Parts: sequence; structure tokens; C-alpha cells
Amino acid sequence: MRLKNKIAIITGAGQGIGEATAIKFAKEGATIVVCDISQEAITKTVAACEQAGAKAMGFSLDVTDREALDAMVAQTVEQFGGVDILVNNAGITRDARLEKMTADQFDSVIDVNLRGVFNAAQAVLPPMIAQGSGAILNASSVVGIYGNFGQTNYAAAKFGVIGFTKTWARELGPKGIRVNAVAPGFVETAMLASVPNDVLANLCGQVPLRRLGKPEEIANIYAFLASDEASYVNGAVIEASGGLTL
Repeated sequence: MRLKNKIAIITGAGQGIGEATAIKFAKEGATIVVCDISQEAITKTVAACEQAGAKAMGFSLDVTDREALDAMVAQTVEQFGGVDILVNNAGITRDARLEKMTADQFDSVIDVNLRGVFNAAQAVLPPMIAQGSGAILNASSVVGIYGNFGQTNYAAAKFGVIGFTKTWARELGPKGIRVNAVAPGFVETAMLASVPNDVLANLCGQVPLRRLGKPEEIANIYAFLASDEASYVNGAVIEASGGLTL
């Protein structure tokens, strides 16, 4: 059990990659703090983590609400004694071409996908610095490396997350805190639910493995990066896209 006795906070853990990561971490022995907007989704993920044998609790919150994040971290420390891992997974999309993208579409994605990552990371720093250890794992995307048609806002946010990761790795490494990012390609999550089948088929055709990724495959990478097996991995951005960008 690679994460035995570790306390892990996971944002956007109610579905998709976040849910899969919470369950994977639970199976690896971690105590899980499930954060999401949907209380129904939180309840489902908490139950799955407990079924996997882990302690778990949930918080309904928006990562753009810094006070709510601070309160969640304080309660986590009070109940479990610290914070060892943060997975900054919460994210949204509001796609449109540049000429048609509204300010609201741009701002909402930047607020959740970029400011939300900043908020959560800053919120967990006091306990991590106090204990002299920690792992912050950020969700970027292949879109944050190569860009994508119709995703000015999402690409900007995910590029920014890579910048956060590199900078924080330099700043926090001396304090015993590792910071890394994962850049998934196209993964079978709710974000792709509205994509027409013919478009999905075309996407799969661009991937050398000829399929979409599974949330569990991304969760496996997070589990490695959170564990002591990755004790010398800091500032890395691991692309998991099935070879999409080759």
C-alpha cells in the first residue's frame, strides 16, 4: 500500500479522473478528503472510498472560494492531523472560438482551472510546511502543451498550471514539498459526454493506441507521483495521451 497513513485532499473528486483518483488512493491506504460542488457526487465517492477500506470525508465547495478551502483544510488537519497530498483536479470547460468567446466563458474557466489551483495549493501550504513534507499534484492537459481549436480559455489555464508547477517545485522543494503535474489527453469522462460519436471516433483515430484513456489510467500516475516511489520527481509534467502528440 503505497500511500498508507497519508492524508490526501482531492478536488473535483465527485466524478471522472478525480473520483478514480480518490478510489485508487483509498486502495493504496490513504485517508481521502473528497471535494466537489455536487453533494450527491461527494456522497458516492466517499462511499466508494470507504468500501475500499479507507477513512474518507467530503466537502461541498467551489475552488474559487478561498475561505471554504481554508475551512476545509483546517477541518482536515483537526480531524486527521495533517495534509500530505493535494490533487488539484477540479476543472471545467466553456469552449468557443476566439472570435466568439465571451468574457464570462473566459473568466469562468480561468477562475476554476487556474485560480482554483492557486487557491487550493496556497491553502494546504501551512500544514505541509509545518510537517516538512508534502506532494502537490496539478491537473494540466495536452491542451496546455500544444493548444487546441476552440479552447483559448482552457489552454491558457492549463499552460498556466504548468507554470505554477515549475515555479512551485523550485520554491517548495527546499521545504520538502514536491510539485508535479499530469497532462492527460482525451479521457472517457463527463467532459467528453457531449462530443458527437463521429468526433470521438476521429479523436481515437489520432491516438496511436486507437482509444480514449480511462480515468483509472490517470489515477495510476497520480498514485505514483504521490508516493515515496517518486521521491526524486519534482517539477515534472507527465503526458498521458496514448501518444496523441507524436
